[in-house]
Amino acid sequence: MDYITVSQFADEHGISERTVRNWCAAGKIKGAFLSGKTWNLPADTSVPHRGKRPLSPLLKRLIQEKEGKISGGIYHRTQIDLTYNSNHMEGSRLTHEQTRYIFETNTIGITDETVNVDDILETTNHFRCIDLIIDKAQDKLSESLIKELHRILKSGTSDSRKSWFNVGDYKQLPNEVGGEMTCPPQDVHARMKSLLSAYNAIQDKTLRDILDFHHEFESIHPFQDGNGRVGRLIMFKECLAYGIVPFIITDELKLFYYRGLREWGHIDGYLTDTCLTAQDNYRLLLDYFKIRY
Repeated sequence: MDYITVSQFADEHGISERTVRNWCAAGKIKGAFLSGKTWNLPADTSVPHRGKRPLSPLLKRLIQEKEGKISGGIYHRTQIDLTYNSNHMEGSRLTHEQTRYIFETNTIGITDETVNVDDILETTNHFRCIDLIIDKAQDKLSESLIKELHRILKSGTSDSRKSWFNVGDYKQLPNEVGGEMTCPPQDVHARMKSLLSAYNAIQDKTLRDILDFHHEFESIHPFQDGNGRVGRLIMFKECLAYGIVPFIITDELKLFYYRGLREWGHIDGYLTDTCLTAQDNYRLLLDYFKIRY
């Protein structure tokens, strides 16, 4: 059997090393043993069960419709709307109708315009990312989960064939967003570890906590590309986890959303108000499908 250190386990699951050592000492991690003063943990061990929050009515419905392959419901609509809008913000030229067609038929349909293969791949990949955040909605946010979202999103794309791109892992080359410098590649792991440690220490997250995390995540810009989409998927997941009405940033809200990110920490109301407006839009869907919130 392979073993890992306390530090490796803590990094993978986004928790503090002290917490892991306490679990080991209390016998909560099966197979962990002391070697001198160092704990060794089975490499395939998982986080001890700590009692999950009750599922919100929305999360219950999403799980039921996903597992039952039910079309025409909130799961169906969320897949199409979230995928179309998030990809469109990042330059995808697929229409909402084409996105719907891909989801429903797994084909692109007839079009008079040239279609970018990466746009199609990232659309189908984004559908899989949404499935993942529904499946893992109540799991603690971790570096491994965030990297998995990036791996799925960029899998098979032209970017994945670039040796320097690092699909499913942190960036190797410096990048910028909106003309602003981001975290240097060599500092990303430490910044992400610190961000997740502080975020996961908050017991009952609020919308503000989620937005604060999102701003810091986008400031770090940990991946070579795909940061915006991964970041918005994380926000949707965390809203599901804590019974907060999730939201989709549409084209009409895009510029207000970008302004909100730029001004966060100075005028927090810009981003908050934008996301509250997006929440109101999603509530209309919940009302239509008769889902309590």
